[in-house]
Amino acid sequence: MRVCLASTSPARLMLLGQFGIRPLTVAPDVDEEAVIAAVEAAERRTLAPDEHVLLLARRKAADVAARLRDDIPDFDGLVIGGDSMFEIGGEVLGKPYTAENAAARWRAMRGRTGVLHSGHAVVRIVPGEQSREVHATAAASVSFVEDVTDAEIEAYVATGEPLQVAGAFTVDSLGGAFIERVDGDPSTVVGMSVSTLRRLAREVGVEWTTLWNTTDPSLGPVEIGEQSA
Repeated sequence: MRVCLASTSPARLMLLGQFGIRPLTVAPDVDEEAVIAAVEAAERRTLAPDEHVLLLARRKAADVAARLRDDIPDFDGLVIGGDSMFEIGGEVLGKPYTAENAAARWRAMRGRTGVLHSGHAVVRIVPGEQSREVHATAAASVSFVEDVTDAEIEAYVATGEPLQVAGAFTVDSLGGAFIERVDGDPSTVVGMSVSTLRRLAREVGVEWTTLWNTTDPSLGPVEIGEQSA
């Protein structure tokens, strides 16, 4: 049973590795802003955060699954797509990209609690059969310490770690020292809820333990594409 991660996100790749899975990684060819804009225009409303992340997770998984069928006809396994966004005080925060944005966010977030929304899509591919897709969202609340100082914020931002992650923080690396509490599946905050993925895999007839690979490094990860998603 093979696994393909429809993302080249280092955090998601590391997360699956920690849980015994060494996937093929393929960067999805999805214009995220265009997808969201098109759906919101068609439905004449703004998508809620859980709808937003689920839509993108499904589009990413579908794109990569279609390409795998063309490029690797004998692929037999799962394609996993995911997307995340952080919401605090009714405001949705994506990646800050700049040090100035990241520092400002941290000054505004200290002592507060927000919600990390994560969308998941799993596509079961069997050669010669029609693909089957299942999906779900997960959420975890994140409470930041109140006493993080401006100096600590500046030092953290200077590492570059928070610039390319939703909400400008990590829970499993340097930023974890400034997080007081996580309510929900902790892996959701890293990038994907592994317990949710396990449930989705079972829905398409795959037991999670059959995906474990702790002995054969030749099976992955193999990276295709360069963009992070």
